[in-house]
Amino acid sequence: MKIYKDLFNRIISLENLVLAWEEFRSDKGKKLDVQEFEFSLEKNIFSLHRDLVTKKYTHGPYTGFYIRDPKVRHIHKATVRDRVLHHAVFRILNPIFEETFIPNSFSCRIGKGSHKGVLAAEVMLRKESRNYTVPCYALKCDVRKFFDSIDHGILLDILKKRIVDPDTVWLLQQIVWSFTGGWKTLFEHLGVPIGNLTSQLFANVYMNEFDQFVKQKLKIKHYARYTDDFLVVSTNKKYLEDLIDPIQKFLSERLKLSLHPKKVSIRICGKGVDFLGYVILPHYRLLRSKTKHRIFRKLKYRVAQYREGVIDEHSLSQSLQSYLGALSHADTFQLSEDLKNQYWYWIHE
Repeated sequence: MKIYKDLFNRIISLENLVLAWEEFRSDKGKKLDVQEFEFSLEKNIFSLHRDLVTKKYTHGPYTGFYIRDPKVRHIHKATVRDRVLHHAVFRILNPIFEETFIPNSFSCRIGKGSHKGVLAAEVMLRKESRNYTVPCYALKCDVRKFFDSIDHGILLDILKKRIVDPDTVWLLQQIVWSFTGGWKTLFEHLGVPIGNLTSQLFANVYMNEFDQFVKQKLKIKHYARYTDDFLVVSTNKKYLEDLIDPIQKFLSERLKLSLHPKKVSIRICGKGVDFLGYVILPHYRLLRSKTKHRIFRKLKYRVAQYREGVIDEHSLSQSLQSYLGALSHADTFQLSEDLKNQYWYWIHE
């Protein structure tokens, strides 16, 4: 396994910090806190660089808020200064760990994503069922309170397998320790904030331990994962049933995680496999009912914002096209037409 000894200077270089700022700002330029940071951009970048060089950097506090997507999620937003640093860290570290990830890990990776994950699941189902001529089954699992349960000590130990640069480890500690979603003991902290870009990297690094166990130890052939949701496909239902115990044992003993007891299921593929917002059926794909309802509800809310002058017509149109794009990944011609008709009704009512 390749190790890295001198990453700190690359992460904190002015060039990397400026590039990180540009990437961070690209879709956030209208935010007030971003504009305030940009007003004194040179001063702020040099100040961040100086604090990192002298090891005086400390991570700032978070602002918490809730979103419904569709379940309620508690998001924690760091300051602009810290988020720029997150991008700087991600730019250097993500390529290092990316090469260790399995192909069927789809969350927050370039060229991957939920739609590619659903496509991979379809391919697995077709192969294992011999184009749906043989009965097959899908084991679907969900890790309980995943982001809140990531153990800081275990995460840092995994990171230090490849990163032996003490200065980079110090910086990673500042980021990991900046947030605590809970305490296992007085000295053992848990959780990473959903709002951080670095949390996406940390989540993949953490669950890559499980991916490697699944592929190297359990020798599972048909497996796909997106963050804390994963799927295993087989023609042997008993084989899938027997996988649950070793999976639970590894997650508990190695990563201090647990499966959600109400989200472990084995379904026969011919009746539909629910994965990443879609229901995969033989030779076609439908949108999950909850996803459909969420799209209609969110578009109605965006129309209300438009009518109140909160967003302009271009932003509203972008929202409609985004939702139609999500529908285009399933067999939903009539649903797309219904959404467009409903949109025009809301606009003109």
